[in-house]
Amino acid sequence: MSKKRRPAPTIEMPDGRPPPRRRTWYGKLFRWMFRWAVIASIWIAAAGLIALAWFAYDLPDVEEATRLPRQPSLTLEAADGTFLTAVGDLYGKPVRLKELPPHVAQAVTAIEDRRFWDHWGIDLLGIARAVYVNIAQGGVVQGGSTITQQVAKNLFLSHERSYRRKIQEALLAIWLEYRFSKGEILETYLNRVYFGAGAYGLDAAARRYFGKSANEVTLWEAALLAGLLKSPTTLAPTNDPEAAGKRAELVLWTMVEAGYIDNGRLQRALIEAVPEPPARSGHAIGGRYFADWVVDKAQDYLSTIDRDLLIRTTLDRELQDYADGLVKLRLQGLRPSGVKGWPSQAALVAMSPDGAVRAMVGGKEYAESQFNRATQAKRQPGSVFKLFTFLAALEAGFTEDTHLTDAPIRKGDYRPGNYRGIYHGDVTMSTALAKSLNSVTVRLADRIGYDRVREMAMRVGIESRLMEHPSVMLGTSETRLIELTGAYAALPNGGRRVEPYGIVEIRDREGNILYPPLGKPRGRGRQVLALPLVEAANRMLAATITEGTGKKAAIGAQAAGKTGTTQGYRDAWFIGYTGDLVTGVWTGHDDNKPVGDMTGGNLPAELWSAFMREAYKERRPAPIAGLPVAPDTPVPAARPQ
Repeated sequence: MSKKRRPAPTIEMPDGRPPPRRRTWYGKLFRWMFRWAVIASIWIAAAGLIALAWFAYDLPDVEEATRLPRQPSLTLEAADGTFLTAVGDLYGKPVRLKELPPHVAQAVTAIEDRRFWDHWGIDLLGIARAVYVNIAQGGVVQGGSTITQQVAKNLFLSHERSYRRKIQEALLAIWLEYRFSKGEILETYLNRVYFGAGAYGLDAAARRYFGKSANEVTLWEAALLAGLLKSPTTLAPTNDPEAAGKRAELVLWTMVEAGYIDNGRLQRALIEAVPEPPARSGHAIGGRYFADWVVDKAQDYLSTIDRDLLIRTTLDRELQDYADGLVKLRLQGLRPSGVKGWPSQAALVAMSPDGAVRAMVGGKEYAESQFNRATQAKRQPGSVFKLFTFLAALEAGFTEDTHLTDAPIRKGDYRPGNYRGIYHGDVTMSTALAKSLNSVTVRLADRIGYDRVREMAMRVGIESRLMEHPSVMLGTSETRLIELTGAYAALPNGGRRVEPYGIVEIRDREGNILYPPLGKPRGRGRQVLALPLVEAANRMLAATITEGTGKKAAIGAQAAGKTGTTQGYRDAWFIGYTGDLVTGVWTGHDDNKPVGDMTGGNLPAELWSAFMREAYKERRPAPIAGLPVAPDTPVPAARPQ
């Protein structure tokens, strides 16, 4: 028989309690882990609350979501009242979902956020799907942002790429979903999102691209608009119609997959002709330099721009389009044989004798450079500046027939020479200007005084600072094309100073006139030149075209002007006029490098002639004071460029 195990003796504590149980090693470990897990959880929760507070402390008030201010839009009209272009953020009328065709919301949610109606601001399934696709494709091809997150980002946050911004975006999205209904969020998105070509909001985009309100868009048009949201600038139908169409097809197929439409509706939508955008529905191809200049002037004229404005401008749309094409064509065209250099840039300004700008080209291609060489660039004017010396001489008592000596001259270390070192001896003042003789100009300025020449230049419109050196008489002080052209406008208008301008009137949407102020009509300024002096200058400048350096500027009608070429052939100019149009042309390189042997009598004079012939293809130029009345014959058409 086996022995029975004796029970362990019972030990009692002095106070009658049972003795403590013996702790095992694994019990101790569990208790240690539990204690530190609780402590860690408390610290993690505290850190999370601190981090959440740090991310949320500067979040904007979402209550202001539908009341955020927006930038005003400026709509520019040409001189004839037709739409020219629009600048700034364009917003249409606010849309309501219940007033839109159902396929509009369906197209947007299908391509941008298919689970929009189901998630709570952040779509975890969408994020997981985007991560999977991006890994499979080896790059970022899908995003996981919901429409609500896009509303949060576009309305309240910057577009910087940072974890802080993404976390704030998520917090705002959750709060937006709590505060607003799905319909209100989608309406906010459609009214604020950018659709390209300067259009913000669905209604503005529908009017920009299709010439209709958002309530009237077809299924195809809705798909096209929804497709733009991926890349509004590159996919805009005004920029790339083919890419916009392909993207719209993708949206339609996505709508089929989402169950919004069937194959029959898709096929009917695909056979719809892609509508052409209304004429000039986006930013005008031509006149962008002019538009920028006008907007800058509007901001100068008005203390603040706090509402949408309608700006009537002075621009002649047909002349502007021709000028843009002419400059681009000639700069990109083949270089004539025998010409050593060819300019990479050109600028042109045409204005009425009262200063109203009719056309402006600030460079070869606006998309490549927005720097306006007509209004911003300061270049040496060369012999174009000589006009002011001869005007001052006429005012001092000299006449067109005054005889002067054309011979080498030295003024200290300054030795101005004629073009190619050719001198003519005894010449009249008229011949000296027509042939652009440097030595005669310096002698003339020396006799009447350099201060008198500088005063004359500033009196007729030169605002740039002029050097105090004899070389300034030959155009070594830098100035702008628009200044020089405006100064020359004093001759065809009878001797009045003008200020070049591009704005006729500024109104707000209610029709209130904001500019010009009452009693301040635009037009010619004060009289700065006597009429006999003007007539003499007109005859001398007309001789420049008929027998001087500007023969290539001839247009077969009354015209006057002056060539200009700077030292080293860095700048070439021609500024001339008829009785009712003044045009200035500059050519050169932005980096101020020499342009071979290019002179103002070559390409600038040819550009001027071609432009002026186009301007007068259907009418005769107005006569120039002091010149004999020309026979009433049509102006010959410009030679093919």
